[in-house]
Amino acid sequence: MNLKDAAANLNQAHPEDTLHPLYTPWGELLMRSGSYDDILSEYPRPQMRRTDYHMLNGLWEYAFVPADGSSSSEDPAHFTAQGIIRVPFSPEALLSRVHRRLEPTEYLWYHRELSFSTEELSQKEEYMHCILHFDAVDQEATVFLGTKQLGIHSGGYLPFSLDITEYVNEDPVSLYVKVRDLTDTGYATRGKQTLNRGGMFYTAQSGIWQSVWYEWVPENYVINYKITPEYNKASVTFVLCSPKPFNHLEFRVNIPSCDGTLAQENTGSLTRMRVRKISEQQDSFGLTHTTVVLSFPASVTYSAADPADAPEPVNFKPWSPEHPWLYPFTLTADGDTVEGYFAMRCYSVERDSKGIPRFCLNHKPYFLHGILDQGYWSDGLMTAPCDEAFVYDINLAKGLGFNMLRKHIKIESLRWYYHCDRLGMIVWQDMVSGGSTYHMPWVCYMPTLFPHMSAHTKDNHYELFSRSSEEGRKSWEQECLDTIDHLYNVPSIAVWVPFNEGWGQFDAARIAKMVAKKDPTRPVDHASGWFDQKGGDFRSIHNYFRPLQVKLDGKRAFVISEYGGYACHIAGHSSVNRVYGYQKYDTPEEMAAALKQLFSRQLFPLISKGLSGAVYTQLSDVEEEVNGLVTYDRRVVKLPVGHPFAAPSSFAAPYSHGNKPE
Repeated sequence: MNLKDAAANLNQAHPEDTLHPLYTPWGELLMRSGSYDDILSEYPRPQMRRTDYHMLNGLWEYAFVPADGSSSSEDPAHFTAQGIIRVPFSPEALLSRVHRRLEPTEYLWYHRELSFSTEELSQKEEYMHCILHFDAVDQEATVFLGTKQLGIHSGGYLPFSLDITEYVNEDPVSLYVKVRDLTDTGYATRGKQTLNRGGMFYTAQSGIWQSVWYEWVPENYVINYKITPEYNKASVTFVLCSPKPFNHLEFRVNIPSCDGTLAQENTGSLTRMRVRKISEQQDSFGLTHTTVVLSFPASVTYSAADPADAPEPVNFKPWSPEHPWLYPFTLTADGDTVEGYFAMRCYSVERDSKGIPRFCLNHKPYFLHGILDQGYWSDGLMTAPCDEAFVYDINLAKGLGFNMLRKHIKIESLRWYYHCDRLGMIVWQDMVSGGSTYHMPWVCYMPTLFPHMSAHTKDNHYELFSRSSEEGRKSWEQECLDTIDHLYNVPSIAVWVPFNEGWGQFDAARIAKMVAKKDPTRPVDHASGWFDQKGGDFRSIHNYFRPLQVKLDGKRAFVISEYGGYACHIAGHSSVNRVYGYQKYDTPEEMAAALKQLFSRQLFPLISKGLSGAVYTQLSDVEEEVNGLVTYDRRVVKLPVGHPFAAPSSFAAPYSHGNKPE
């Protein structure tokens, strides 16, 4: 073990540092353009798209007030604007133009007017409903129209919606949002945010940080649906949720274009698939759940005894990073029409011909050559400056030879997952961590020095894992289940990761079973890093300071879910002059040479010994943590692009036929 490097990287807070203002190329264009009507204007929900919608991103009024319980802080009638904020960028972000932190002792109030067109007023008369959507507000949001409170939502990473039909009138109506954010002074989910930033923890952000929008729907409409590809049966199952049963359902499935993108001109006929309505049930809320199965012309046969010899499907095109085939569809349900897509793929852990448990894509061993993706931006914090920025990051990872992104301790905009689906990038999805202040010597330093000890430590010692609050544990479990519901339909998500490095970890073996029951279609990495409770589908370790090695347990696939962390500070492209990383290099050339040796001499030889996947730390710099392969402002790529660090082709992909997408 390299004790010198380990000692040099003890995480320390540096709240006194002033971050240099860094703009990404897209953020700079946004600031220079002066345009406020075209901010993240794409439809936010690509797998459930309607045509009649209106984005509310842009300029809102704001005010910071003490959270003292007085009428002036709790009542929107007392709102007095202090300035203008650009939504959906948090006030702490450069692109908001506020650059001011919301303290735990304060509220942040938002305000804007809603005006409805003559056409929208006529839609109300036709019994259409207007649904207001907030894609993410950190941490607790209370929404008002006028002085009427519409609802309260807790949880800073998940969306919520409200029916505002009765407020659609000729006169404008005032929309207010009151936000409270305790960050790491409470137990709520917060991810990498901290009030005392430094090292591996970053600037706290708050408020509205994903899109706000509304759309018009019929009185009986598709609230949501659950899409389950049945790979072995050559079918896909939809469970539709609606206020009441539909009189008429019709699916039109489109043939994907040659590169797997959603080309609407390539529209296929419904006769290519068989459609059966299986059941119709009501839940305790009175909502109707309709199950529909769409079947390809013939079933796929698969022998579990010998997956290596299983025939490839001939009646549908399977999804993979090399061939990201997507099946767009249009669903018409009475007067409601939505467009979406699905993919035919299967994720599992199965034994290879040598009896070693492996991660498998479509029943074939597939080595996951991954990279850690924090999802932070120098000018937008957790909010990307535009849709093109998402595409840049994903394409950069693919260009460097990676086939998987581990979305780390964050739930991303649905637009990001859409681009992973269509470009071909597998996603390991972390749950967002929470709990009270972490005991870093216990959850980070001790496991680094004594990994064997941490692997035999039970995680029901709640105080040690910052989980003393029973209410906090229950809240996290519900958010975990809600996250699965929210992201269930995303084809590229392959694995759920409930806990990372013991941050707010508790009862991980039980949680793994809970997650597997909620979603039996994806494996679970129940405790990434250390504090292994022998649950889930992976033995998952972090290794930054020792030679990489494989330690099989005979039951679960083995993954190195974090390693590397090589740091290289690029002057003029870093938030601070301070350098945090696990091994430091003076130039990109030195770092690239070291990485080439790390991959070729240590990592790739482990694949034949049973390594199923590995996650390099990390894709981009974040504040003082400069171990990214690209700078925080996305202006300097530290490595040569062109697949220089791709895994050996015999392990990287289960397919060798067809055209590769651009």
